[in-house]
Amino acid sequence: MTEPHTLGATRDAYDAIATVYAQTFQDSLRDRPLERALLGAFAELVRTNGDGPGEVADLGCGPGYVTAHLHGLGLKAFGVDASPVMVELAHASHPGLRFEVGSMAALDIEDGALGGVLSRWSVIHTPPQDVPAVVAEFARVLAPGGHLLIAFPATDGPHVETQSYDHAVVTAYRWHPDRLAALLRDHGLAEVGRTTIEPLPTDRRQFQEVQLLARKA
Repeated sequence: MTEPHTLGATRDAYDAIATVYAQTFQDSLRDRPLERALLGAFAELVRTNGDGPGEVADLGCGPGYVTAHLHGLGLKAFGVDASPVMVELAHASHPGLRFEVGSMAALDIEDGALGGVLSRWSVIHTPPQDVPAVVAEFARVLAPGGHLLIAFPATDGPHVETQSYDHAVVTAYRWHPDRLAALLRDHGLAEVGRTTIEPLPTDRRQFQEVQLLARKA
């Protein structure tokens, strides 16, 4: 499977700001109790699927703090990121965990090997026409009964399926949740539930944040 043509630019951009990014966001879950609760529910669903594999991939893991959080929730979590510098920082901060460089569109993971996949804002830099290939990889590596938790910014309304915006690092894309849920469904990932988190009045970008939870049939 070929990688999205924008991957190189995204990788280089995050390599350049990796240290600042890690310092800025290392404690970001501390002030996000709702997201912590969603991650806890995701972890519980993975753990209770006792017949399936227990490993979970944090795809687009960055400096690894969410991977470590999943590990603390009792999951056999490992991280994958396109940025070698991010992966180096993750290794340095969490030496007991596994991190590797890789592309979400061409994962070095066997079919059906995972009980869970976390994609926390990791598809936002993938152009919409390339996202189906990434979702296909999510579905391929998940075992039957495995769960995907995917987070992304929402579009301004149902009449807009996707739209780009000027992200601080590199161009990013928003999705209408119904459109992304349909794409997951097309690849055998049935929606279990979704949450919408409203932005704070002080947030620079007034985008809704969507978290979709899906299960592989």
